[in-house]
Amino acid sequence: MNLKCNIINKLKSRSKGKKTLKQIENKILSTLYLSEITGENPIEKILQNNMISEKQISEKMEKLTQDNLVNQDEMTLTEMGRESLRVVLAGGVFDIIHPGHISTLNAAKALGDVLVVVVATDNTAVKMKKRRPIHSQEQRQELVNSLSVVDLCLIGQENDIFKTVNLVKPQIIALGYDQVHQEQFITEGCKKIKLDAKVARLQSPIPESSSSKIEKEYGESIHGI
Repeated sequence: MNLKCNIINKLKSRSKGKKTLKQIENKILSTLYLSEITGENPIEKILQNNMISEKQISEKMEKLTQDNLVNQDEMTLTEMGRESLRVVLAGGVFDIIHPGHISTLNAAKALGDVLVVVVATDNTAVKMKKRRPIHSQEQRQELVNSLSVVDLCLIGQENDIFKTVNLVKPQIIALGYDQVHQEQFITEGCKKIKLDAKVARLQSPIPESSSSKIEKEYGESIHGI
């Protein structure tokens, strides 16, 4: 009986170890991908996040290069490496973060490996909300970037959302349940930039928690908070 338990425990331990190694490799690939967008040094980013030691990075990079997932420069992904990551793109104003936002972002992240979020510029927010946002686009970017579920937050482009879509090149574009963009508009826009991306309309488990309903209930008074 004890022998059987020991064998089971060893198998579980090996399985957990393999899973951890895979998670580390995915994290490295994700960091390389994000660094291509931000221009940051991916090695410094990995060390900064205390993921693994410098020696382990070197060993992992060598393996990922041999697997044709990372280029010889050990700084950028190969086409196969990029395809191995499922990137999800979500967007919004995110002026007042509420439970509905968190729920939507968690659902979006569950669709892939990397979640990139785009916050609307101040001018775009005015067009969408018919008022100036409480927080500036830089403040909203910083706020969303601080959420653990978000891997990267960018400030959007004005008048053409597909410039950012083309930069990120997501496999999935996640829309909130109350976002104005229509699936067909997104799909057709992606075709124009030759991007094969699926569109997912997310459903909120707490529809009563939305920016529009909060604004409707509290009105102008919320701007005095």
